This record gives sequence, C-alpha cells and structure tokens, in this order.
Amino acid sequence: MVGRLEEQKRLEKCFESKHSEFVAVYGRRRVGKTYLVKEQFKDRFLFWHTGLSPYDRDRKNLLQDQLHAFYVNLLRYGLKEGAQPSSWLGAFELLARLVESKKGTGKRVIFLDEMPWMDTARSRFIPAFEHFWNDWAAKRDDILLIVCGSATSWIEDNLIHNKGGLYGRLTEKIHLHPFSLKESKEFYLNNGVKMSHYDLALSYMIVGGIPYYMAAFDNSCSLAQNIDRLFFAEDAVLEDEFDLLMGSLFVNPGQYKSILRFLSNKHGGYTREEIVSGTGIADGGGLSKQLKALIASQFIEKYIPFGKGGNDTCYRLCDSFCRFWITFIEKKKVKDPRYWENNIQSPALAAWRGFAFEDLCVRHVSQIKHALGVEGVASTQSAWCLQGDDSHEGSQIDLVIDRADNVVNLCEMKFYADDFRVSKEYAKKLGGRVALIQGKLPRRKVVHLTFVTTYGVAVNEYSGIFQKVVTLEDLI
Repeated sequence: MVGRLEEQKRLEKCFESKHSEFVAVYGRRRVGKTYLVKEQFKDRFLFWHTGLSPYDRDRKNLLQDQLHAFYVNLLRYGLKEGAQPSSWLGAFELLARLVESKKGTGKRVIFLDEMPWMDTARSRFIPAFEHFWNDWAAKRDDILLIVCGSATSWIEDNLIHNKGGLYGRLTEKIHLHPFSLKESKEFYLNNGVKMSHYDLALSYMIVGGIPYYMAAFDNSCSLAQNIDRLFFAEDAVLEDEFDLLMGSLFVNPGQYKSILRFLSNKHGGYTREEIVSGTGIADGGGLSKQLKALIASQFIEKYIPFGKGGNDTCYRLCDSFCRFWITFIEKKKVKDPRYWENNIQSPALAAWRGFAFEDLCVRHVSQIKHALGVEGVASTQSAWCLQGDDSHEGSQIDLVIDRADNVVNLCEMKFYADDFRVSKEYAKKLGGRVALIQGKLPRRKVVHLTFVTTYGVAVNEYSGIFQKVVTLEDLI
C-alpha cells in the first residue's frame, strides 16, 4: 500500500488492544477509505456490510431495501436463516447473535461501510446503533467496530460530535486525506505510470491526489492521452463523475452543485452574502448546513483574508477535480475527443494551469514551510485580496504565511515549463505589492517575497528580488 502508514498503525493498535474499539474512518469520496480497511484486515473480518447507495433508488422503499441487504449479508456470514428484521433494532440484534455464534478468541472485526447511507429518513438508525454499541459491543472486550462514510458531515454530526448516547464513544477517528505530490508519485510508479515532475504536478492539478482517479491512468499513454481518455473521449471514464459524486453524497444535490459552480467563477472565492446573491439560495440554516457539508467533504474551504476580520470570511473551491470538471466538462461542453492533446498550448489551458498550480501550492503549504526551514515556527496562512484604485491595480495573493518570528512570506506562484525569468516590469510589480502589504503590517513585521515555481528562477539582475525560491522538487 502507498502511504497511509500512520493510519495503518492506528488501526492495528486498535486490533491489538484489550478492549472493544469503535473506529470511524472518514473523508472525501474516492479517497481510499474502504481500500485502507480492506488491505489492513484482509481475511480478519467477521462481518462486512456496505450500505446501499440512495442514488437513483426508489426512496419510498429505501429502509426496507437497506434492512434486506443487511439481512442477506448476515446470512452470508453465517447467521442461521430466520425472520427478516423489520427495524434497525432487530437488525443489530441479529448482528450480535451472529458474533456470539462464532467460536474462537481475539478481536471480532465488524466493518460497516458507507454507514450514512443506512440512515434513511425516519429509520431510527442512530438510536438502534447507539443501543447496539452501548448495550452490547462496549460491554465486551473483543469487538473492533469500524464504520466508514464519504458523507463526512454525517460522520461528524452523528458520531464525532454526537451529544446523545454516542457522545465520546469513538475510541479512534481517522480522517483520510488525498495523497500529497510525493505519495502521488509513489502511487503512479507502483502502477507502472512514469511521468516527469512537470506532468506529475499537472495530473495533480486535475485529479487532486485522489487514488481512485489516479488508478484509471493507463501506463502506456502520455498524460495528455490519459486526460482525453478519462474526460473527453466518447464514453470517457469520468465524464459523469461530478454528478455521481454529488448524488452519492447529498440527498438533494442540486443546491450543493450550484454552490460549487458559483465558487468556480472566482479563484479567491466569495463571501456568504455573495454566495446568496449569486446562487439565489436563501440565507439561513439550510445554506449553513450545505456549506458545512461541503467543507467537511473537502470540496470547499473557508478562510479569513489576510488583514481582515471574521465578518469578511470567504469560501473558495479547493477540490482540484471539481474545479477541473466544472471548467472543462460542464462549462465548455467540449466535443473534441482529443481536446487535451490538441489544446496543450492554448491560452485557456495556460490560464487554468496558473490558477490550478496555486491550488496545488496551498495544498502543500507544509512542504513550503519545510523548504523555508520554518516548519517549527508557529504560523497561519491565508489569501490576500487587494482592491484596485487610481493608485494601484487590484491583485490576489493566494498564499500569505504570517509567522510568529515576525516574518510574513508573500508567496508568488508560477507554473512554468522552464526556469522562470524575472523581467523588469514583473520585478516592479512585485515590489509594489510588497510595499503595499508592508504598509499594512505592524512595524515589527517584515515581508519576505517567496517564489514557488516548477524548476527555479534564471539568474539575472532582477532575480534577487526573492528571498527564497521553492521548486516542485521541494514539494515532492
């Protein structure tokens, strides 16, 4: 398995403990949660059940369908046939009976995958599950109960932050994140896919370190050919992925998709008021719930712009795959099956690469701090947006690192196919930005201009404007 070493250690520690353990594994859909649990325990499962996806399913009979599927799995794992349960209380009672019927010693591994799908409307799933854990499993010392779900907000609301009978019951929670650039490189090599660091970054800017998408790459094709295969060819593998993704996570995905589409229009994101105005979604508890769910699922992030207060909180699209899909599949409605190969040098792709690389850098801020040698220094990071006026043009800096050692790293990011050459005009522009932000800082603070790019900076009379240059090699 590539990566996930820390997560594997934590799961194995739970298996070896002398008490019953209740573990939640959660994270964005397609990030590899099920694969992690499956590879870690292999043939050690006593029971494994996956909830039925509500996507394109008759919701009137969804509870009965979920209970029937659960019962069929109980039979498959050795339960003696009897009456099918009519409620989740009955279903979990049968699961307890199945476990008690199994002889042997050691941990009994129970895996409930896509648990949020089981909690259908008016099913009283949570009270039944709570009773199963508190009144049966927790009283034993041999249960390892692992629950998993892509609807991250459901996991957080019902398990992690539960205020009822499941309060504080989780003994371990594992939030699985997308691969880093380094892990992505290892994953591709493990699958026989070889690419330059330039193409590795490009692939990351499209699929965002999501193993499921990366596994679809063909090692006999170039990156451009793979992108066409996955997105633009007839019957492309991922051409419907965005709709499937949203439909599998949210009961009514329409407004969630509207928020993501709107946020894709501006790289720095929008305030809540702007989202209300731009989408037509009413400002209230419903919108709060939707924003919270999208943040929990790692599709968007909220931040307070540098130098601003809480009333200026912005929301921005941070999922690379969603940004790419909305930009090129939905908005452009491309008909060319070889679009990527035929447009590699086009202005549209060049503009996208610039913004997408900034997203990549923000995702790898810990690696940037390491390259700066300040990973041990307390710091915060955010974006900085400057409104233009008669004296200066507006600008957006996607990464400002404010350090406790009184240095502010103003990070300029450029995706470039060679060493970047700093021109006189560009140096003047950057100098103006530094002066503007320096004027807004306390006197004890100093601005360091930091350049993050693919290969480096060509030495000339203007290259010294940067205190530090960080390259792809540093990020990988």
